[in-house]
Amino acid sequence: MTKTYLKFRSRVTVLSCFLIFAWVGLTARLFQIMIIDSEEYRKQGFSQSQKNEKLMAVRGNIYDRHNNLLTNNIIHYSIGVHPSKVKDKIKFANMIANATERDASYYINKLNSKADFIYLDRNLRQAKVKSIIDKKITGLVIERKSRRSYPHSNIAAQIIGFTDVDDKGLIGIEEEYNEQLSGKPGWVVKQVNGKGRSQYKTSFPMKAPIDGANIQLTIDLEYQSVLQEELSRRMNEANAKSAMGVLMNPQTGAVLAMASLPSYDPNNPMSSPIENQKNKIITDQFEPGSTYKVVAATAAVATNTVSLYDEFFCEDGQFTVAGKTISDHEKFGLLTFPQIIAHSSNVGTIKIAQKLGKNPLYKFSRDFGFGNMTGIRFPGETQGILRKTSDWSEISLAEISIGYEVAVTALQMASAYSAIANGGFLLKPRLVNQIFSHKGKVIYKENPEVIRKVAEPETMNIIKEMLTQVVEKGTGTKAGIKGWSIAGKTGTAHKVIDGAYSDKYISNFAGFFPANNPQIVGVIILDEPKYGLHWGGYGAAPIFRRVMQRIINMDDSIQYHKPKIEQDESILVNNSKQNINGSMVTLSTVSNYPVYKDGYTIVPDVRGMSIRKAKQILIASNMRADFSGSGHVLWQSPKPGTKMLPGSICVMELN
Repeated sequence: MTKTYLKFRSRVTVLSCFLIFAWVGLTARLFQIMIIDSEEYRKQGFSQSQKNEKLMAVRGNIYDRHNNLLTNNIIHYSIGVHPSKVKDKIKFANMIANATERDASYYINKLNSKADFIYLDRNLRQAKVKSIIDKKITGLVIERKSRRSYPHSNIAAQIIGFTDVDDKGLIGIEEEYNEQLSGKPGWVVKQVNGKGRSQYKTSFPMKAPIDGANIQLTIDLEYQSVLQEELSRRMNEANAKSAMGVLMNPQTGAVLAMASLPSYDPNNPMSSPIENQKNKIITDQFEPGSTYKVVAATAAVATNTVSLYDEFFCEDGQFTVAGKTISDHEKFGLLTFPQIIAHSSNVGTIKIAQKLGKNPLYKFSRDFGFGNMTGIRFPGETQGILRKTSDWSEISLAEISIGYEVAVTALQMASAYSAIANGGFLLKPRLVNQIFSHKGKVIYKENPEVIRKVAEPETMNIIKEMLTQVVEKGTGTKAGIKGWSIAGKTGTAHKVIDGAYSDKYISNFAGFFPANNPQIVGVIILDEPKYGLHWGGYGAAPIFRRVMQRIINMDDSIQYHKPKIEQDESILVNNSKQNINGSMVTLSTVSNYPVYKDGYTIVPDVRGMSIRKAKQILIASNMRADFSGSGHVLWQSPKPGTKMLPGSICVMELN
């Protein structure tokens, strides 16, 4: 053998060995893949051919108390694309443009993007994508989503709030109840083919989404509209900086309407200042002035500190306390207790407070709910300002009695006047009636809740009569409605700007009607109205009258209509006598008014009964009687079966 042959043979041998070893290695690897690791690779292959797709839940809606829709969900589509997967970009752009009616160049520019994925268009209605929604187009992605819509624009906007682009609630009810409204998303497994397209097969697993719950508010849409219209009207008339108002059912604590102006459109929230989005009824506090005088008045009556017959010299309108001179809007001489409230004498109120003392004034301020959260479930509530008596100065007793050195929210004031209207019970304000699932099942119901008893019904009846005199012959006459008995109190307060009292004012009015069977409490506030309309009786009181007049005309549920009877202030001491020390003791056939577990009693049916029998039945039901005429009961209000607070009045007409 030659050396050449031997060399060739050795190379062949080496090559053959290499091929044998490679074959053995390959065979071993295939054995491992196909036999040993087959299950793992099968799982990987399966997972790569599968895709988990999130199924969005539909957001629950918000309704008013009559089930009028306050929100809507509009189905919309977004068009996206993977630019690298589009072969003919001009053809693709023209197809999209024909559907959306945009210029094709708009999409061509986007298709030139180097990004892996981009959105071509968003928030499109179904009509815009109808022609392409079912087409299988490489690179095209169409997403179906829902977008929140608010059909009534700025009506109740600060209550409802709005959502972001991801349908998350940002403020108001939308934020507070976002979890309940959002529901729970589901998912579905889809198969992905070689071209990257996914399709659902019934054999694949899925979990259906649970749509969000619906919320029924206590708000009345019509009341809300009226309130905002009249606030806007007066705000323009008075050239005021802003205006606020709240309406509440004093028997249940249900908020029927509340608004602050200027407002905003939740469909386009960024078009207005963020300040306009605030629900200032709950978030903002102010010094109320004379509407706060009911605290001192209630404390004086409840503690028998002052008799209704007591007279106070009002110093001809000027009184110096701790070196500071406090003035009245008129020069008053001698005034009785009821006259002091009716004519809103600062001097007279201060003298009552001095006789009362700081501890009772502080106690009743707290009992009325001032200086504390109301407990309403709504973001951003403030508690106001009511300092402890240890922090009071020499003049604090005088100032606080007339509504200075304290800060309150409009909602706190409405709650306090509701306690007067309902006979002495401070109720927790509420905005939600019930929450029900997307299938209509009630999953939560919010019932009226009594926080505390502020004073006896006899005390509150006296205060109620005083407030009636305010409207009939005092500072609140412009709140009066012919044929109706209205109770209320005016307030005018210098506004603090940069830490000092300015020449700008807060004009406010708080009241309720009908006075003898209160169904609605209203608090109205004007911020910085022009001079002349800065007085509570001239600026805010007319708004109350206009709102209530419109509600009377449109709402048949306002049951009781009793013409006013002209009477003097002796009405304030009817069914009363003086004890030996001169204080007033109100006589009543009912001495105790127990608060039931739910805080309510059921109105009995006394129609057709004699007045004697009817009174006996009402007393047994922890109610009081008010009647006109003689004979048997022809008509009653509240109607039989109504839930009322113990101590409430049942009005009867006799034939």
